Formats: sequence, C-alpha cells, structure tokens
Amino acid sequence: MKERRDLRVYTGGTFDLPHRGHIDLLGWCREIAGEDGEVVVSLNTDEFVERYKGKRPVIKYGDRKAILEEFTSLVDRVVENVGGEDSKQTIMNVAPDIIVVGSDWLFKDYMKQMDFTPEWLEEQNIALCYIPRHRNISTTNIKEVVKNE
Repeated sequence: MKERRDLRVYTGGTFDLPHRGHIDLLGWCREIAGEDGEVVVSLNTDEFVERYKGKRPVIKYGDRKAILEEFTSLVDRVVENVGGEDSKQTIMNVAPDIIVVGSDWLFKDYMKQMDFTPEWLEEQNIALCYIPRHRNISTTNIKEVVKNE
C-alpha cells in the first residue's frame, strides 16, 4: 500500500462574521491536509470585497486575519489574496496540492470566477475539491437576522 504524504491545502474567502460554515470548511481542509499537512487560507482584502460585493466587510481585514490565526487546530497560515478577482498569483505563491471550496461554487463556476481552467490546474499539479456546504448558514443570512431583530 502506498504511504500517504501530508498535503498543502488552500482555501480562500472573506470569512466575515465567522460562523459554523466557516469552521466546517476549515475542518474539511484540516482533514484533507492531514495532521502534519498545511492549511493555508487566502483572505480577501476589504478593498476587494467592496469591489466584488458592493460593500465592505463588517470586520476589517486585520481583525478577520487575527481571528483565523487563532484557529490554530485548523489553520496553519493566513495569506492575503493579492490578486483580487484573479487568485492565481496567490495560489502560485502558496503552491498547494489541493484547493478546497464549498459545494455552492459548483453552481457559480469557481474556475471561471478564478480565471483558470482544468488544464491550468493539471499543469500546476493541483486538485480541486468541493466539500459539502451548509445551505442555511452564511454571513449574509446572519446580517439579515441582525438587521431584522
């Protein structure tokens, strides 16, 4: 039987108002990476979030980064998503074995959003893994509840 090597796993996002869905995503990343593997989170800047979503995150970048860095059992390293809409530069800097995203991206065409192709992933020797997502848990839903309370 082939010996398993630990992997470098990359995931990215805004991680505004951390919630159970974020914890589960990071837990999947840790499980895939292995105990001695590395989980790297690419964190979107406030400027990118405002450009992409039309509003700034509730929690500023530095604070979101500090929160993620406290999840020491799940996250090994937090890096800035330096490419904004085109995350390839950050992905290349991290050099992951696997990119992990939530299953909601199956319907949003993650590769088109990130401006890469299956061929590019293959050339970089990177696998793309979709993990189950909690359908009713999101930062947007939390904001709506707070707004309506």
